[in-house]
Amino acid sequence: MKIALVQLNYHIGNFNANTEKIISHINKAKTEGAHLVVFSELAVCGYYPHDLLERKEFIDNTQKAVGDIVNASTGIAVVIGAPTVNTSKRGKRLYNSALFINNQKIEKTIHKTLLPTYDIFDEYRHFEPNKSFDVVEFMDKKLAITICEDLWDNQPTNNSFTQSKLYITSPLEELSKLNPDLVINIAASPFSFDQEGTRKSTLVRNAIEYSLPLVYVNQTGAQTEIIFDGGSMFISHTGEVMHEMAYFKEDFRVIDTEASQKKEVQTNQPAIAKINDALVLGIRDYFNKMGFKTATLGLSGGIDSAVVAVLAAEALGSQNVRVLLMPSKYSSEHSITDAVELAENLGIQYETVNIQPIVDSFENALSPIFDGTKTDVTEENIQARARGVLVMALSNKFGNILLNTSNKSECAVGYGTLYGDMNGGLSVLGDVYKTDVFNLSRYINRDREIIPENIIVKPPSAELRPDQKDSDSLPDYDILDDILYRYIEQNQSPGEIISAGFDAETVRQAAHMVNINEYKRFQTPPILRISSKAFGFGRKMPLVAKYNG
Repeated sequence: MKIALVQLNYHIGNFNANTEKIISHINKAKTEGAHLVVFSELAVCGYYPHDLLERKEFIDNTQKAVGDIVNASTGIAVVIGAPTVNTSKRGKRLYNSALFINNQKIEKTIHKTLLPTYDIFDEYRHFEPNKSFDVVEFMDKKLAITICEDLWDNQPTNNSFTQSKLYITSPLEELSKLNPDLVINIAASPFSFDQEGTRKSTLVRNAIEYSLPLVYVNQTGAQTEIIFDGGSMFISHTGEVMHEMAYFKEDFRVIDTEASQKKEVQTNQPAIAKINDALVLGIRDYFNKMGFKTATLGLSGGIDSAVVAVLAAEALGSQNVRVLLMPSKYSSEHSITDAVELAENLGIQYETVNIQPIVDSFENALSPIFDGTKTDVTEENIQARARGVLVMALSNKFGNILLNTSNKSECAVGYGTLYGDMNGGLSVLGDVYKTDVFNLSRYINRDREIIPENIIVKPPSAELRPDQKDSDSLPDYDILDDILYRYIEQNQSPGEIISAGFDAETVRQAAHMVNINEYKRFQTPPILRISSKAFGFGRKMPLVAKYNG
């Protein structure tokens, strides 16, 4: 059987564009002699539509698009994901479904059984779970069609409190009783650098356990925070990955399940390279899908804004990035020259506005009220907020979307100023720890020096007071980030982290800072997700909880 695996970048709710793209690839599959063409989970409407699923017109548009796809299926079979209506009088109104279409007819509708409600997922909010199992018969073969999480009933966990078997039912175990010849899994599986290998091992484990070849079709592209990396695969019944498609871009491949396979897999890339590609894709799709063209940011001469400027230039083109240098009396001469050198290396437009007169005017206006008080973080925040006003003015005047440059370490411990350096329409590094920002800078400079070396090697500083360094207020990032990763991603308690050999006071201080700054993170822009536990949708904490764990 010749099967076309189609890995596409969809746009939520853009039914015309999605349908046109799907039909063009159905026609391509026909041209290349495929008997069956497979698309990903919720391909028709895009993943994940959230509460758009509660709007009748959204479902009506989905059904109309499905009708157009059915009409285009002459002489070929199609597996594609779409929401379908639950016609019974009980349960949720919708199913998350895979449609098996054959020669202009929907022959079978398969519903998703396991509906994830952890991390960024909230599918049980909208969908009714499947409770019955059947295979699809096509070309004298029995196809076990599953949807993403249906193969994840047994998951590895790095948290002793979390169960590896999240679900009562194992869909593939039930389907295996019907003696299928092939497993098809349509997915919307997002990228995370610390779980990317887990996905492949899970698919391989299923192929081996049930001794069945497995077709896996994922999607690519970014939907605001969530980035899909693709990597669709065909895995033999012995668990060998025979075909592996591209990462972070669209791809198309026809495989023959009966013929001897010539192995075609991707060259393995280091995690930092994948993070780089994910962030570039996240920026590009956010702008393209929102209809934005140009970006701006404050270029400080520090590592975070430097990395964001490079990523933005790669994603949008240098001609579409405009930066503002905003020195104060505390800015080192090196910071200014480093920022200028970077801007010129990238070929991006830059201007300089000295914020000191603006800051002085604020302080003068407040001096009668502040009389008799000591200078503290208030004056530092005035500088950050003055910069925030200026870059937002640039955004308003010229339509440039402001990119936020705060990293995950800073977001975690509240080392940022609301309505100042936390401004922005999109947070590029909000899920990237500071140590990985440095790793990104080295990766960016792998072939030539784009980011000036001085930006990379100088001690991190907000430059809001004389000789300020981040280490004045925070533990060294090598130590802090390890603690934060254990506390946030791995859900380890302070006691567990201390038992691993970390200084008790440092651990408790870090955990306390994370807990008390939830209100700040609640007000941040959307954060591009590259880990298994990003701030935002993926980590929901109460703002007013009294919790010291």
